[in-house]
Amino acid sequence: MTTLEMMKAAKLAAPSLVQADTDTKNRALLAMAAQLEAAVEDILAANAQDVEASRGSVSEVMLDRLTLTSQRIADMAEGVRQVAALPDPVGAVRREVLRPNGLVIHRVGVPLGVVAIIYESRPNVTSDAAALAIKAGNACILRGGKEAHRSAAAIVKAMQKGLAEVGMQPQLVQLVEDTTRQSAAELMAGVGYIDLLIPRGGAGLIRSCVENAKVPCIQTGTGICHIYVDESADLDTACCIIENAKTSRPSVCNAEEVCLVHRAAAERFLPMLYETLVTKRLSNGQTPVELRLDERAQKIIPGTPAGADDFDTEFLDYILAVAVVEDTQAAIAHIAAHSTGHSEAILTQCDENAALFVRAVDSAAVYVNASTRFTDGGEFGLGCEMGISTQKLHARGPMGLEELTSYKYVIHGDGQIR
Repeated sequence: MTTLEMMKAAKLAAPSLVQADTDTKNRALLAMAAQLEAAVEDILAANAQDVEASRGSVSEVMLDRLTLTSQRIADMAEGVRQVAALPDPVGAVRREVLRPNGLVIHRVGVPLGVVAIIYESRPNVTSDAAALAIKAGNACILRGGKEAHRSAAAIVKAMQKGLAEVGMQPQLVQLVEDTTRQSAAELMAGVGYIDLLIPRGGAGLIRSCVENAKVPCIQTGTGICHIYVDESADLDTACCIIENAKTSRPSVCNAEEVCLVHRAAAERFLPMLYETLVTKRLSNGQTPVELRLDERAQKIIPGTPAGADDFDTEFLDYILAVAVVEDTQAAIAHIAAHSTGHSEAILTQCDENAALFVRAVDSAAVYVNASTRFTDGGEFGLGCEMGISTQKLHARGPMGLEELTSYKYVIHGDGQIR
């Protein structure tokens, strides 16, 4: 089926989902989760082919991003069940106004219609996106990257089987067969078929969609995430948080890419950071973090001199740019100049500095004394996420069910005229 044929099929199928009640959608989601678990061997076999085809052409951290295990598939199914358990945003009254003339005005949640998602090499996005779209009353068209296409196809086949099992149209969840740029361009130009386009991937993909899409598009994903270590920070805790934010899964968008350190803490803290991220990891047989240091940090610890672009790069690897700054205001200014608006954190024991940082930093998620790795739909209680929006209009931060709906006004009267 061509991409255009898929868009037409989704547009025709979408009204059936608009009319489905919450119980019907939840039964569909539970059936989809069960079919994912039933198809685990088929999904793993398809994924093994994807991994083998990509081995040697992508980094080890990106290969981990692509790889599925039985546990990861079980987690995907659990994520779908969590979405089923969430309140239905469709039909929910978000605002009620009683006018002096007796009119009762309700602002009510409604589906967007057809949502298209262009993503790269994370197979779990396939089930997350489909589950959220269905619960929010939307048909979805998935366009994954070629590296994960076999995996995504096996996942979609299982989920379509779950939809059919409860009498819903399989065309409500479709995977684009063409993984060339042409199919992405067709989705971007799908006026009249696509109600929202969500790119989820690297900076190049997002930039292409934002610049070329003729349909509404959400800017997501790119995460140059900062952690600022204030002079009052508990330095042992800071090392623990930064190790988590940088190394727990460096290939994801909420991983830390830049560490800023107050000048008064730098002499004590930077050797501790080097011990945590380099020395201990080497002695434990783990991949050490390459520290790319500004001039002030170079005078304190060994590392690679930071290049011109290192504070503007989403490394997605075991690399961390490090700079020493004068104070909290300087950290805020640095973030304003280099951040992509994703997630930033301050580590401090000073309430005044924490309040200043939270107020002044203009990103989707701002943390006080916690890892940036929590910027995630599941961690935020959304079940899972469609992506992390780094823009301000319509959606910001992890995109859950409400962000996949719009609203309309429903007005009840008893004969009023104007």
